[in-house]
Amino acid sequence: MREPRVVIIGGGHVGLTLALRLQKKLDDGEARVTVIDTQPHMTYQPFLPEAAAGSLEPRHVVVPLREALRRCEVLTAQVHRIDHANGCLTATLGDGQTETLDFDILVPVPGSISRALPIPGLAEEGVGFKTIGEAIFLRNHVLSRLDIAASTEDEHLRRRLLTFLFIGGGYAGIEALAELQSMARYAIRSYPQLSEHDMRWVLVEAMGRIMPEVSPHMGEYTKQQLESLGIEVKLNTTAKSLVDGHVELGDGDTFDADTIVWTAGVKPHPMLEDSDLPRDSKGRLECTTRLQVKGTDNVFSAGDCAAVQDLTSSDPEALTSPSAQHAVRQAKLLADNIVAQLRGEPLKEYRHKHAGSVAGLGLFRGAAEVYGVKLKGLPAWLLHRAYHLMKMPTTSRKARILGDWLLELPFRRQVVALGELHDPRAEFVKAANTRGLPKPRGTTAAG
Repeated sequence: MREPRVVIIGGGHVGLTLALRLQKKLDDGEARVTVIDTQPHMTYQPFLPEAAAGSLEPRHVVVPLREALRRCEVLTAQVHRIDHANGCLTATLGDGQTETLDFDILVPVPGSISRALPIPGLAEEGVGFKTIGEAIFLRNHVLSRLDIAASTEDEHLRRRLLTFLFIGGGYAGIEALAELQSMARYAIRSYPQLSEHDMRWVLVEAMGRIMPEVSPHMGEYTKQQLESLGIEVKLNTTAKSLVDGHVELGDGDTFDADTIVWTAGVKPHPMLEDSDLPRDSKGRLECTTRLQVKGTDNVFSAGDCAAVQDLTSSDPEALTSPSAQHAVRQAKLLADNIVAQLRGEPLKEYRHKHAGSVAGLGLFRGAAEVYGVKLKGLPAWLLHRAYHLMKMPTTSRKARILGDWLLELPFRRQVVALGELHDPRAEFVKAANTRGLPKPRGTTAAG
């Protein structure tokens, strides 16, 4: 008898957590689990700010899928179409071949991508903060701005180089801004030509508050903490134009910035657009409280791309928030429900009351609100680290991250830019293209 095939689209936080639980709970021969993702690893996004700031080794915040999922089939591929009616999907594999894969149970959990707005200049000048590549790029970019600024006598260029704009005041934007600013304040001590006061860090938020995930009181506390670090926080403000790095804001302020980071929201992965599955007005898959896609009995989903009713809310229209907290818990229940369905057992409903939120605001600073208890400063920062260390998948990655943190105690933070990582062939191409060029007078073959 053929094994039922469970296909998971997406190897992110939800996909990996789900697959880990399935390979633990399923008996040999009970089902064949296939995980499809364009990347061969999962990135633990809450640790991206610390990876960008140099507190964590970037390789330690990613989990290789094949290493973690020994009992699953892992395909590095891009899914193009989901045909639920015929029980198949179309994907382009790593070698460029397009294949059709059949499934008995399908779990599309591709997550989300940055939701960019049609602001002039954003696509050309901006960078997001959702991938390890973007985190490494920003680290190198910010440090290289300090290097160039210390080498120029042009005051206008120096101001532009040392102006850093972040658009979006949610958790992602706040933590990325706080960690990178903390790193830059530490690094600038090594530049006698520059002062911490030469830098300008600006946060722009369209709403009237930052960090809507926490209470207004904690949001205001976080704003005050950022401002105490010299960060300008502009509320009820939008970006009008970013063309050529010339920033025009809705409050009338204009300035030039060489670093523009966009963290103003996310949207479901566009892969879901080419499917015959029901989606809501925001493009998310419409799911029942059992995490089944509505109108189906063999398609499940969870996380950022799923619209799931929040059973803990008195509002019947309320949906669970797109947070890591819900995503991990949904993934675990989703795995249990898939196992139950394979065994002909009843499925359970997802119900979880939001426990609260924790945020890091740079080294030794944080803000947290957990079950109504508010923590600030060092205790919140320690809780932030402890919580995410606990949630990081696999024991090996937990140990590596803890090792990075312990090494920070006796040694200084590493603040070196490796910009050549973004174009590693540049120097070789330059050297290769010098063949045949006339040598300057007075030189020899030996140099």
